[in-house]
Amino acid sequence: MNASFIGSAPSSPFSGVHWRANENPTQKELSSFIANIGSAILAECALSLPESESPATTPHEAAPHLAFLAKLVARGSNLGRAHLFTLNYDTLFEQALELLGIQYFDGFTGRADARFDPSVYGLDIYYPGEVSEGRVRRFDKFLHLYKLHGSIHWQVRDGELRARHPDLRDSTAYRALDAAGKAAILGNRTNDLLTIGILPTANKFTQTLTMPFAHLFRSFQVRLSAPQTFLLVLGYGFGDDHVTRIIESALMNPSLVMLVVEPNPKSETIDRIRKYKELGKRAFVLTANEETFNLEPYRLATFDDFAHSIMPDVQWLDDFLRLRRFEKQIQAFNQEKQTSTEADAEAKE
Repeated sequence: MNASFIGSAPSSPFSGVHWRANENPTQKELSSFIANIGSAILAECALSLPESESPATTPHEAAPHLAFLAKLVARGSNLGRAHLFTLNYDTLFEQALELLGIQYFDGFTGRADARFDPSVYGLDIYYPGEVSEGRVRRFDKFLHLYKLHGSIHWQVRDGELRARHPDLRDSTAYRALDAAGKAAILGNRTNDLLTIGILPTANKFTQTLTMPFAHLFRSFQVRLSAPQTFLLVLGYGFGDDHVTRIIESALMNPSLVMLVVEPNPKSETIDRIRKYKELGKRAFVLTANEETFNLEPYRLATFDDFAHSIMPDVQWLDDFLRLRRFEKQIQAFNQEKQTSTEADAEAKE
């Protein structure tokens, strides 16, 4: 990936590079290779929430994204809006937000063919006020979503960044194949992720300086420097220097408190947070003890465990799941009724 980046740069010295292998790949071959990697990432990250097909019967069985978001937006109305930053390419958070009926701004405006417009992060949603009183009420189920490394539904068309969610069914079939089957169809896939996503290469930081990532990372830095900020870190191992540097700079904010959820008590992340705590005593870590981890590795202090067991329960998540089950029962009843009617009609013929 890094070779492809260097080779495509202006005045590149790529032609003078000698590879260890017997054959030197051309720039065209490298670009094709990167395109295939991007296609593979696109297909592997085109995930669907299980709730879309079979709703859970209890909150503990619900997808962790549903539990996490439902509890996150149920905070007290006197607290500021939640700002969710993710490095993932998938759209699981978007799917969960829409299932729960949570309104969100993700940096795009429009519905049919959304266009990137970071000014939406300065907006909010309120109920309309009474004409006689002129007061408005804040809509509680709302948050801001930032995808720092891009997303599988971002596309560049005509020089503009657009957002359109793909059909996830094809990718589900792709992930069920073995390695040979996946390789056989990669060349037939089209991929736009490479142009609008930050792939795992050594030039990550350089990409964060370009739009739209420059604005997203600046927003991340601004949010962490705000007064009375609580930073919850889930599923991040501090392996991206460009992200870690922003977090470390934010620790200079005297009113910032950071909680890192790490399932492995032997992880290097634990030592890192201890050093942070020694400096400012405002960094904390939630992890399992070594005895429990050895018995049941990666069961506690995971995203799933935190969403279901650590965050406080909320009633409206129960109500939502009950409604989803009721909807599925109605659909099944209507489908059965339609099938029975069609069968009777065929019998009469």
